Amino acid sequence: MQVGRSGTALVSHQPLSSLLRLDGRSAVVTGAGRGIGAAVAARLAEAGANVVGVDIDHSAESRGAGIVPLVVDVCDFDAPEEILLCAIETFGGLDIWVNNAGIYPTAPFLDLDDSEWDRVLDLNLRAVFRCARAAATAMRNADAGGVIINMSSNAGMAAGRASAHYVASKHAVVGLTKSLAVDLAPFGIRAVGIAPGVTRTEGIRNASDALEAAGWGDLDAYAERTTPLGRMAEPDEIARVAAFAASDLASFVTGTTIVVDGGQLSSFS
Repeated sequence: MQVGRSGTALVSHQPLSSLLRLDGRSAVVTGAGRGIGAAVAARLAEAGANVVGVDIDHSAESRGAGIVPLVVDVCDFDAPEEILLCAIETFGGLDIWVNNAGIYPTAPFLDLDDSEWDRVLDLNLRAVFRCARAAATAMRNADAGGVIINMSSNAGMAAGRASAHYVASKHAVVGLTKSLAVDLAPFGIRAVGIAPGVTRTEGIRNASDALEAAGWGDLDAYAERTTPLGRMAEPDEIARVAAFAASDLASFVTGTTIVVDGGQLSSFS
């Protein structure tokens, strides 16, 4: 039997079914009202976790067995502490935090002004940093380890048209995840990134006109042309990877960002 940094025994030869279970664990998912966030919250709850599903939109409150909705703007100064307090008061602690909330507007680089740059970086990076700091502090104080999952993008490893602010924010999230893994390992806290490709969400549908105007063309045709698997991802395909990353199946996975893009980054198409 091995012993992890946090002092938790690492038991070998556990059944796969038990390694995937999250029974009794407390999780936070930001941007949980729809799309990838809603799918992640549902999968974590299905695996047995108690989930605080955070969203800015009252009409998109995450609902379901094991999910408690919380309407909060994660960019607000007090948001990380408010979310953390909800998790601790409702479920008694915090084991998993998924930073999923984000935006992906388009703007040609020469038309990109400071206010739009700041708006994207505030949500896609600064809020991720502040939420991760609050989560890690609580996990360290509880001395029971934990997992922080940061939703990046395959645009965090490449670039696309008219999206310098988005691309910069997601590259930064990849780097932040590496730093969290190094700094938090002594406390038994893992940090894992997930980098989806184009995913069939309400948000991407709402942005389709702007993306088409920016030169992406029809998104279904774009995905078919540029992705070896020939289609967009479905939100649940991203959520399954988040469930893996949060579970003991991934007990030795930290500091990396898992690309879930149907092979898009591997293709020169």
